[in-house]
Amino acid sequence: MMDYISSIRLGAFLAIFTLMLLLEFLLPARHLPSRPNSPKPATRWVGNISILVISVIAARMVLPIGLAGIALYCEQQQWGLFNYIGLPDWASITISLLLLDLVIYWQHRLFHRVPLLWRLHKVHHSDVHVDSTTALRFHPLEIIASMGIKALIIILLGVPASAVILFEILLNSLAIFNHANIRLSPMLERVVRTVLVTQILHRIHHSQIMCESSSNFGSSIVWWDRIFSTYSAKASKSDDDLDIGLIEYPNAKQNAWLSGLLWMPFTKK
Repeated sequence: MMDYISSIRLGAFLAIFTLMLLLEFLLPARHLPSRPNSPKPATRWVGNISILVISVIAARMVLPIGLAGIALYCEQQQWGLFNYIGLPDWASITISLLLLDLVIYWQHRLFHRVPLLWRLHKVHHSDVHVDSTTALRFHPLEIIASMGIKALIIILLGVPASAVILFEILLNSLAIFNHANIRLSPMLERVVRTVLVTQILHRIHHSQIMCESSSNFGSSIVWWDRIFSTYSAKASKSDDDLDIGLIEYPNAKQNAWLSGLLWMPFTKK
């Protein structure tokens, strides 16, 4: 069962990742900054993809059965709220998807607010360019911490395994989508941003200006930012001219290497 679930997730990931890479190649929204210390595209890609591989291995070592495995075990043991109140499957799945996404929104805000957690999350924000590979650029310790938070929610709520699988596929796919270096047509962008986090909205979150990076925390749907007053529709600069990354890490070339990404949380900056 776990191998089957892994195959579904991998297939969905490769499909959306390949599609976004193709669109980025054909219709790029922005180009990698030509600063003295800017890395080459290949250097970024290798670093971002390499840290994903290490994160996946680390997650498997910490939690071999995965989040879906935890959900299945909770269902067998009848643990969690949904296993007690007996909602119809469609209702428990829908509510689970919304609650899990809400948890990820607040988790994201927590990783920006708590200094120890920000040390991990800044690995993601230190990228000087935002594209599909940036969606993979998370420190292994952040991935493990995020898994722990989601596992706790799954146990407390008794989230169905089907909802967990669907949520992980949607979360990963939409993260790659809104990090992609593309730009929707103005009309389509206005429509999509009423529900989903678009590329322009998420690039605002990656701005070097703190008040802008402290907005648009949503990873998929945009509603939580609107509800909790963290929505920012427009940056101080145009999408073409927006400065991406962290000011305290000007040597982007060094921090694009895998060794720099892994060691970054333990530096004094």
